[in-house]
Amino acid sequence: MTLFKNKYRVESIRLPNRDYAANGYYFVTICTNERQWFFGDVINGQMHLSTIGQIAEKFWVEIPKHCQDTYIDTYVIMPNHMHGIVVIERSECRTFGCNVSTNFNQSDISKAASEISPKAGTLSVILRSYKSAVTKWCRMNGYPEFAWQQRFYEHIIRADGSLDQIREYILYNSVKWEHDKNNPANLWM
Repeated sequence: MTLFKNKYRVESIRLPNRDYAANGYYFVTICTNERQWFFGDVINGQMHLSTIGQIAEKFWVEIPKHCQDTYIDTYVIMPNHMHGIVVIERSECRTFGCNVSTNFNQSDISKAASEISPKAGTLSVILRSYKSAVTKWCRMNGYPEFAWQQRFYEHIIRADGSLDQIREYILYNSVKWEHDKNNPANLWM
């Protein structure tokens, strides 16, 4: 951890030279703020979604409707987090240039900010849009206490045979909830 304005900040886990709009399979985990149970409960190894959990699932499966060249593979909604595989599959390669100058006048600030901001179609923008949509629905429908953790975990799935292992982990997540590290009952174990 490093200090920024005399506060500790967590370093990004993102690969510094990775184009997160590039074709690939991305395993992601998104948690609710302070791991509160907003999405439902696991009963006898089966996840039972709450109203917010149903909305989180509905918006998750609708990601491909809003994000071109993106589809959803295996996923699971758990009481206080979700796991999923987001697939970005473009028919053509994209390249991004990032030419940032330190010599610019005030009128160029918005242009410079635009050039270094996350681009449409990147994993960060896809997940930010998803989290925003769920949060907005909650605020508009009487759930003002709902919130996400600020960050998300991602793992780039490589062509090493791990895709099937990750799918299995996701599919059996609710069965293993009793021993899951995200289950608050296990924090003191």
